[in-house]
Amino acid sequence: MLNNPATKYKAHPPISLTDRQWPDNTLTHPPRWLSTDLRDGNQALAEPMDGARKLKFWDLLIACGFREIEVAFPSASQTDFDFVRTLIEEKRIPQDVTIQVLTQAREDLITRTFESLRGVHRATIHLYNATAPLFRDIVFCQTRDEIVQLAVSATRQIRRLCDETSQTDWTFQYSPETFCFTEPDFALQICEAVAEVWEPTVSRPMIINLPATVEVSMPNIYADQIEYFCRHFSRRQQVCISVHPHNDRGTGIACAELALLAGAERVEGCLFGNGERTGNADLVNLALNLYTQGISPGLNFSQMKRVIEVVEECNQMPVAPRHPYAGKLVFTAFSGSHQDAIKKGFAAMQCSPSSFWQIPYLPLDPADIGCSYEAVIRVNSQSGKSGAAWLLEQNHNLSLPRPLQQAFSLCVQKEAEAGGKEMSQVAVWNLFRHSYGLVDTPPIRLKEYSCNNQADQSTTLSAEIICHDKILSLKGQGNGFLSAALTAFCREMKAELEIVSYQEHTLGKRSDSRSVAYVCCQDRAGRCAWGVSIDSDITRASLQAMLNAAANFVTG
Repeated sequence: MLNNPATKYKAHPPISLTDRQWPDNTLTHPPRWLSTDLRDGNQALAEPMDGARKLKFWDLLIACGFREIEVAFPSASQTDFDFVRTLIEEKRIPQDVTIQVLTQAREDLITRTFESLRGVHRATIHLYNATAPLFRDIVFCQTRDEIVQLAVSATRQIRRLCDETSQTDWTFQYSPETFCFTEPDFALQICEAVAEVWEPTVSRPMIINLPATVEVSMPNIYADQIEYFCRHFSRRQQVCISVHPHNDRGTGIACAELALLAGAERVEGCLFGNGERTGNADLVNLALNLYTQGISPGLNFSQMKRVIEVVEECNQMPVAPRHPYAGKLVFTAFSGSHQDAIKKGFAAMQCSPSSFWQIPYLPLDPADIGCSYEAVIRVNSQSGKSGAAWLLEQNHNLSLPRPLQQAFSLCVQKEAEAGGKEMSQVAVWNLFRHSYGLVDTPPIRLKEYSCNNQADQSTTLSAEIICHDKILSLKGQGNGFLSAALTAFCREMKAELEIVSYQEHTLGKRSDSRSVAYVCCQDRAGRCAWGVSIDSDITRASLQAMLNAAANFVTG
């Protein structure tokens, strides 16, 4: 890399718009959406879609709610031409859906494009030509006037062919292809000339598409360009302003959103941002950005896993794990502090339900797009006390006392560091079971028991336990059954222990649900150990949990 890149690269000049209005605007409704997955997205694939994959993608777009879909560049290949014919001849286009096709400003290509659309009930003809000085001077070696004449001649041909096929509802779209680095006055000039030929009205609709064909500036400059155009275009009320941002600088989403603030009404893009180079604006991202601001986007991504599955199959490209809203890891927290905040957020919502979604680190409820909470928190060596506790709560309905969460997190961290990998839900559960006695044959097992309340408010307990394959009899008295059991146990095992924490809860809402007990015992040296037990008899569960905790002090 150069020490002084200014010797090789120059900054894109800002536009003079000192009284810009877009920074004070807010988005209140969704734009018109156009998916160009089947055209722009398809041309960017190493192996373009065949007819079958295109039809599968088409069905997905319809199911997601798209009503404007750019389906092909019919004059570019026989596959594209045939796909348009298939949609029309097999009557696969719903009455409220408009297909769009792309053509260059060449007479033979325009003729071929209209041949592909024979019999369609509604369509948009999308004409484009490059307008920026870089293309005028280097690629085409044409003057401004020659570039304008090319667009005007093509528009005349398109209008004539549309008039000859009046049974179709036609829309005309024109794109100064390299708008974002075209001089603002020339972009206006060529669009005015094209509109003068088309003469847009309600019955003769027109779209002017202003693409960021290659991102060359910050998104605020693109917004200035859009606002400048909207202010100065003489037929602004008769046309729809559309934008088609690419993502070369990684700001395609920002460009689209700021362009909408600046006056654009329509956005072209692809699902998950597929497209040439770094891709097009991601329509899933844009739609769900609106959704999380309380604006219904008019698109349905409630079955996100299905959308991802079809797109990956048709594009033969994966959706990245960190892709906004859609990646496998976007709702996942590994960090201990993040996990703790998320867990507390869910707990707060359960205690005080609100009409608004307010969960730390989760701007979108995963359930809204068909995802479960199972992957919200995943556990590795970076996880804190809340990570493992969340998995146990979500999968086994265990609400661990906070001190037990802290103790178990140390076990999890040690295990994760030893393995050097993430711990699965099953691995966490198995570690918990073996750490706190939730196994079929714990070291000390309660065989049977009976307890009675005495007149002096004390409790007597008789029990048999199995310890090292020996049956031992316990008899004790205390201010409760656990106190009586521990007194008897310590006398039999010659130990000095006390119970410093006891909690229990049911595992379901039914009266016959099982219960779980958590008991923490401490010896004279201050060492603590936990025991856990689950049983339909809460007294039995509590006694076994105490034995599981005490076993840490009397067995190897």
